[in-house]
Amino acid sequence: MGGLIPFEELPDHVPGKVLLASDGQNWKDVALRSYHYHGQDVVVPAMRDFMLVSYKSGTTPMQRRFEGKWQRDTLGPGATSLLTRAQRAYWNWHDPIDVTHVYLSGDLVAEVASELMDCAVTEVSLHDVLRTDDPVMANAAEAIAREARSQALGGALYVDAVARGLIIHLLRSYASVRLLETRNNDELSSWQERRIVDFIEANMATSLDLKAMAGALDMTTCLFARKFRRSFGRPPYAFVKSKRLERARRLLATTGLPIKAIAADCGFCDQAHLTRMFSAEFGETPAVFRRKAH
Repeated sequence: MGGLIPFEELPDHVPGKVLLASDGQNWKDVALRSYHYHGQDVVVPAMRDFMLVSYKSGTTPMQRRFEGKWQRDTLGPGATSLLTRAQRAYWNWHDPIDVTHVYLSGDLVAEVASELMDCAVTEVSLHDVLRTDDPVMANAAEAIAREARSQALGGALYVDAVARGLIIHLLRSYASVRLLETRNNDELSSWQERRIVDFIEANMATSLDLKAMAGALDMTTCLFARKFRRSFGRPPYAFVKSKRLERARRLLATTGLPIKAIAADCGFCDQAHLTRMFSAEFGETPAVFRRKAH
C-alpha cells in the first residue's frame, strides 16, 4: 500500500483551521486533530491511518463517494463518520463545521484484532459509514480530545486504553477482518522456536514475563501464548521454570558459585525461592544435590 499519506498531510488536501492537536504529546499509534472547515468539494487521498470524524458544531448536508455511489446525509453534533485506511474518498459539503479527527494506526487495530480473536490478523477494513449516531464513538473521541487539551499526567496511557476500547467497539460493529492463512498456523515456526529459546536463555536472570517473550517474536501476548503451548507442549511460564532449574542444576554441579548467586543468575527471587522450586522438582535441596554431585 504505497503512497499512503499521514494525517499531518491531510490539510494539504482538505484545508482547514486547526483547533486542537495531539502533536508532540508522545502518543503511540493514536493521534487527534480538531478542525474548523468551510464548505468544500475535495478528494481525500488514501490515508495511512484509520480515521474517525466526530462532528462538534455546525450542521451541513454532506455527500461522500467511497468505492461506489454517492452517499448523502445531514451531519451535525453527535454524528460520526468512519474512513478506512488506504481508501480514496470524495467529500462535498456547503456549510461551516467543526470536527474532531481521531487517527488509529493500522498496526494498533491489527494488534487489538489479533488479541480479540486469538489469531493472527493481517488486515482490517472499516465499513463505509457516512453517518452513525453512536455514543460510544462520540464519547471516545471527546475523551481523547480532553486528554489532548489537558496534557495531564499519564495521558499517553489513558489515550491508549480509550483507543483500544474504541477499536474493540469498531471491530464488533463496523469492520471486516482478514485472518493470516499459513500452514501450521497454530504453532511457532522452526526459526521462531529457535529465537524464543535463545531469548529465554539469554535473559534468564530477568523477569521474563509474557509480554517480553511475545515482543521478542513481535506477537501479541495471547497469540504467542497459544502458539508457544502448541509448539512446546506446555505454557511459557512452565517452560521458563524448567530452563531455570536445568541451569541451576548445571551450575550447582559444575561450579563453586554460592547458591545465592546461582539463584540470581537463574532468575529466582532469592535463595529460598530456588530452594523451594528445586526441592519440589527434584526431591532434594540445592545444597544436598551439590554435595552429592561433588
